[in-house]
Amino acid sequence: MTRSFSAVTPRIKICGLTREADVDAAVAAGADALGFVFYAKSPRAVTAARAAELVRRVPPFVTVVGLFVNPAPDEVEGVLDHVPLNLLQFHGDEGEADCRRYRRPYLKAARMKAGVDLLKYAADFPSARGLLLDTFVDGYGGSGQTFDWSLIPAPAERDFSIVLSGGLDAGNVAEAIRAIRPAAVDVSSGVELHVDGKAVKGIKDPQRIQEFIAAVRGA
Repeated sequence: MTRSFSAVTPRIKICGLTREADVDAAVAAGADALGFVFYAKSPRAVTAARAAELVRRVPPFVTVVGLFVNPAPDEVEGVLDHVPLNLLQFHGDEGEADCRRYRRPYLKAARMKAGVDLLKYAADFPSARGLLLDTFVDGYGGSGQTFDWSLIPAPAERDFSIVLSGGLDAGNVAEAIRAIRPAAVDVSSGVELHVDGKAVKGIKDPQRIQEFIAAVRGA
């Protein structure tokens, strides 16, 4: 697994994109990576055909990421037949052999709660590009909640890259970067449109995207 470089400004991934306008807004704001969810139970899920339409708008050198949860091999292969994914992201109970069988770079999500040994978890996925740390909830992902960052080993103790996720927004991401020194940050609910004080899942807010990316760059 690649060692993280804590002195470098973290890369930024905007995840859970479902509309052309949101893809355009994320690219225009300077996102490094865009995430598309291929998990039917998620309110942010897209089909392979829909993702292919959206990805046509993505310019060179912006990474396209596909998120899967305990997929059957033919499910992943079917998406890869239609969508030019640069990176796979696995959020379920997949083992290392499950993740690397597609011969693509991948991230493995760790669902963080008390008792998780992140150093051991990383050792179980030596072929991963990094670990994506998200909040443990019933089901998989999209909680919009932070977890206890003290569960993460200090930068000097880890030899793997961290992508920090889970409840990040423009108001807390700078603090998270200073505390954790992640290689990248990943946001979905934290940049979604709010109506009557509630996030509209799968619909992004261009202003929130801009504010989030500005906060990361200025951390």
